[in-house]
Amino acid sequence: MRMIMAVVPHEQAETVLNKLIEAGYTATFMESRGGMLRQSQLTMFVAVEAQNLDQILEIIRENSSRQVPVASEAEGQDPEQRSIQALLGGAAIFVWDLSSIEVNQLP
Repeated sequence: MRMIMAVVPHEQAETVLNKLIEAGYTATFMESRGGMLRQSQLTMFVAVEAQNLDQILEIIRENSSRQVPVASEAEGQDPEQRSIQALLGGAAIFVWDLSSIEVNQLP
């Protein structure tokens, strides 16, 4: 088994989750913040059989894209220095082997 941890931009996360569910997978997720601009993101955890790994990675890649937003700086600055461009978005995907899963059930 494998564990996938995918950090997806918040505005793309619902689409990624819906596509995973449509394909028959489930995910646990939590909201997170980080990166240079402190953007809101969802961190998703998906446990899968090794043979399904490529399909899930493809779903995540197809539904999370990179963007180049432009943020304006304060007035009065040189026009060439008024905007900042940063490549944002896309998913940061981590995969590791999962040796066991334990689910605690209430009596």
